[in-house]
Amino acid sequence: MRSVVVHAPLDLRVENMPAATGPGPGEVKVSLAAGGICGSDLHYYQHGGFGTIRLKEPMILGHEVAGTVVEVGEGVTRVRVGDRVAVNPSHPCGHCRYCIEGHSNQCLDVRFYGSAMRFPHVQGAFRDEIVITQEQAFPVKHDVPLDEAAFAEPFSVALHAVTRAGSVLGKKVLVTGCGPIGCLTIMAARQGGASEIVVTDVSAPPLATAAKIGADRTLNVAENPDALPPYAPHKGYFDMTFECSGNARALVGALEVTRPLGAVVIVGLGGEATLPMNAVVTKELEVCGAFRTGVEFGWAVELISNRRVDMRPLLTATYPIEQAVEAFQFAGDKARAMKVQLSFAGAQ
Repeated sequence: MRSVVVHAPLDLRVENMPAATGPGPGEVKVSLAAGGICGSDLHYYQHGGFGTIRLKEPMILGHEVAGTVVEVGEGVTRVRVGDRVAVNPSHPCGHCRYCIEGHSNQCLDVRFYGSAMRFPHVQGAFRDEIVITQEQAFPVKHDVPLDEAAFAEPFSVALHAVTRAGSVLGKKVLVTGCGPIGCLTIMAARQGGASEIVVTDVSAPPLATAAKIGADRTLNVAENPDALPPYAPHKGYFDMTFECSGNARALVGALEVTRPLGAVVIVGLGGEATLPMNAVVTKELEVCGAFRTGVEFGWAVELISNRRVDMRPLLTATYPIEQAVEAFQFAGDKARAMKVQLSFAGAQ
């Protein structure tokens, strides 16, 4: 089967690898149809990793995927052959203290597709077929395009970020950074009942997309560096801020415009940042992180499957798997690309 394998920075290859075996008891074989290129995939391709996480061996990339069930193992009751499914790329152990407490995203022994956090690396899902546990298969309705179903994982990350802040119902929300996760966070906040959503970015195209999918006001802080300060008087305007850019300056600016007793959720992965702790203390801000997802994956699938959210404005381009290198190069151009997907052999 064809697989998209990263060997080193800027060394990405489409390779023929042995076909997936199985499925065994409780497992499902899925023929992949669509896979979205995530920011972490780009980090592996462009830099060979991120932070202290580095490639130590060739690794198949990809974790935002959907496809069709082509075979089921003994004891599988969750799905049937022919079902169209979004694939949850996270396979937690199920028995560590965090799994037992319901925080599977903090699992001590999680296996996450396309991740170099452990060695041997966990191979990813950018391949023609993959065998998964039945718990990782989430059915979608037959009329839902699988390229939209492949948004379930990143959308679930946004939903998890919004739940970390508490209820957004009736709240004024700021989202800094309008890449894919930022835009999906806008959609999640809108689903949660936010009364006002203001967004910032340094580029016009993502801001235009943000306006299309639910932002009430867009601020280009590159063209107008003074766009946010008007929200700072009276100790801040926003009840909740979601920092999705990974930029330290954006985080500091967010603290200035978030009102006392408000929440600041750090979603974007970036470098280390120094926080103005006096502001955190005196304004009694809740500052927290949001990492991957948990039960929200199922929520994301339901919202997409029931057509409660429309992912189509976020899909910039689709490339056949044979053109994976070109797809990654285009996905790295943030001025032009929002979400870029690969198309596989699976039924659309």
